Amino acid sequence: MAERTRACTACHGEQGKAGPDGYYPRIAGKPAGYLYNQLQNFQEGRRQYSPMQHLIAPLSEDYLRAMADYFASLHVPYPAPATPTVAPDVLARGKALVLLGDESRRLPACIACHGQALTGLQPGVPGLLGLPRDYLNAQLGGWQTGQRRAHAPDCMATIAKRLSDADVNAISQWLSSQPVPANSTAVSARPARSAQLSPLPECGSAP
Repeated sequence: MAERTRACTACHGEQGKAGPDGYYPRIAGKPAGYLYNQLQNFQEGRRQYSPMQHLIAPLSEDYLRAMADYFASLHVPYPAPATPTVAPDVLARGKALVLLGDESRRLPACIACHGQALTGLQPGVPGLLGLPRDYLNAQLGGWQTGQRRAHAPDCMATIAKRLSDADVNAISQWLSSQPVPANSTAVSARPARSAQLSPLPECGSAP
């Protein structure tokens, strides 16, 4: 499988540990269900990036699952966190949105779905730490504009459209500046309900 996925690692980096330009994310160690769902999303047009769509268009469901399982099994070191380029109050706003949400705008905390340690939730929710700032900005923007979609009900699109540009910048700055914990494995249970301000939306991102 390492040989068969050379086309993947040409962009996503050796062993899927992320490309060098900030736009090709780490796929190593992500939950297999999440990786498989994203491959399907590219194949079926819910995510738009023509090189990815052309690459996986002829691949079978079994092959996509095998690729997802392979990359999910890889555990390679993460890069050092990025240095923030904004003022402390912006970072504080990003931290608050990630850990607490904003009840006044019906924004659940990121930890409500992505795990208390932000390392993801099995089987289909990815971690948010260790991702480049530019990638985080691009994906939140994609959810806002409809360039990135998921199975209905599309909870991430709903949440992203409630974020301002300043919110997106604050969130991506804070997330990208946080170290990845030693145990970066996705967890198998959501945090307690008390960890979030707003109720969780119905979500079809991980059918």
